[in-house]
Amino acid sequence: MVECYTFNYIGKFYYQIKNMPILHILKDYQSKYFLTFTVIEWIDIFTCEDYFILLSDCINFCINNKGLIINGYVFMTNHIHLLADTKSNYNLIDIVRDFKRHSTREVVKLIISDNRSYIRRLLYKSYKKRGENKLQIWKSNNWPEVVDNSYVYNLKLNYIHENPVIKGYVDDPSKWKYSSAKEYYTSNSGPIRVTVE
Repeated sequence: MVECYTFNYIGKFYYQIKNMPILHILKDYQSKYFLTFTVIEWIDIFTCEDYFILLSDCINFCINNKGLIINGYVFMTNHIHLLADTKSNYNLIDIVRDFKRHSTREVVKLIISDNRSYIRRLLYKSYKKRGENKLQIWKSNNWPEVVDNSYVYNLKLNYIHENPVIKGYVDDPSKWKYSSAKEYYTSNSGPIRVTVE
């Protein structure tokens, strides 16, 4: 049976009425977004440098070739936060789709080459629980929030930078290597090309 969904336009978001509300990036709405990419089941996949390098390479590819603009980011062990925009004539929906698709393939290759069988088992259980055989690392939703003023921009940027501090990984946001905090608080740059505003 095909499930039917009704979408209501409220403010700057479309909300899915059936089950839980789902926020969507609007195709023709040019704005900055705060995005969260979460690993399914909150599995801690990104626990060594190789994974962060891989994710950095994927994001940088999108910056250099797909019109992505990153104003802020942080990589954690099971999720990523981005403060993102696009150059004109580019579409954030397409970039997110391509990033997730490509990074999934590359992360799975790395999991296999690292022989991390416990991660593979966790992923397999997650696929089976959902009754799917689809290869998936990321949850399908990105929880996009429009960032349309400086107050929200600063709020989200601070939230991004404080993530590793809250988790106890570092005592100073600029000490977390895979975050844009360096660009904002020091004269150093990190592995991703950040557009500081």
